[in-house]
Amino acid sequence: MSEHAGDPATEAFVAHRNLLFTVAYEILGSAADAEDVLQETWLRWVKVDLDQVRDQRAYLIRITTRQSLNRLRTLQRRREAYVGPWLPEPLLTAPDTAEDVELAESVSMALMLVLETLTPTERAVFVLREAFDVDYDEIAAAVDKSPAAVRQIAHRARQHVDARRPRAVVSPGERRAALEAFQHAVETSDLQALLGVLAPDVVVVSDGGGRKLAALQPVVGADKAVRLFVGSMQKVGGTLTTEPAVVNGNPALLFRLDGELDGVAALRIEDGLVTGIYYVRNPEKLSRVESETPLTLR
Repeated sequence: MSEHAGDPATEAFVAHRNLLFTVAYEILGSAADAEDVLQETWLRWVKVDLDQVRDQRAYLIRITTRQSLNRLRTLQRRREAYVGPWLPEPLLTAPDTAEDVELAESVSMALMLVLETLTPTERAVFVLREAFDVDYDEIAAAVDKSPAAVRQIAHRARQHVDARRPRAVVSPGERRAALEAFQHAVETSDLQALLGVLAPDVVVVSDGGGRKLAALQPVVGADKAVRLFVGSMQKVGGTLTTEPAVVNGNPALLFRLDGELDGVAALRIEDGLVTGIYYVRNPEKLSRVESETPLTLR
C-alpha cells in the first residue's frame, strides 16, 4: 500500500483502517481473519471509481461487511469441528479502551461469545446497528436484504443478545479492585480469597483448541472454578507468573510460564465479583496480546 501513498483511495482506506478492522473483528471474532478481510477490502476498494462514492466510510464498511460475511460462513463450519469451547481471539487493547464504555462492551469476550450464537446475517446486522450505528438502508446494502427485513433481523438479534448479555455497568475502580483481588488470590493460591472474589454462579470457559490442556466444557460455580484453577496450577511444571492487562477493553490477566506467554484470562465483573472467566490457551490465538491493537467505533 505504501507505494500508493498520497492517492485518495489509499488515504481514505488508511483513515478508516482501525474502524474497518473493528467491524471485521466484531463480526468474525478472529484478528487473523479480520486482517485477511481488510486485505480483500483494499483490493476491491482500489478498483472503485471514487467519483461515484458519496460516503467513503459507509462504502468501505459495506465492502468489509460483505467480505466478513463470506468468511464467517466458512469459519462456522471450521468451528463446528473445534476441540472444546471456542473463544474469540483476545486482543491487547490500550488502557483507555476500557474508559470507552460502548467500545469496551462491544468487543468484550462476554458479548463476543453471545454473538457466536447468532446466524452470520444476524451477527452482521447487530454489529453494524448496535456498535457502529449504521443506518438500516446502509446495512441493507451490505447484507443484500431489504431495509424492512433488516429492521426485523436487528430487532430479533437485539432481543436474543439482551437476554444473554450482562446488564451491570461497572466503574473502572470496581474493575481494578476485582482484578487485583483475583490476581492476588491466584498468585498466592489462597482458596478462600479466590472463593471470595468469584460470584457463586461464575462461569469459566477455557479454550485450548486441542493444543493445550483446557476444560472441554464450561465450568459453572465458584467451588468447581476454584478446583479447576488449583488443579491447573498444580499440574504446571515451572514458574507461573501473572500480570494485569486490558484485553478486549476489559480487565484480564496474562499468565506466563517460565517467562513465556501461556494463556490469557479475560474477566467479566459485575457487582464487584468475577462472574465470567474466559481463558484462552490455544497458542494460535495468543499472537495479539503482546502489542496493542487499536480499535474504534467511529
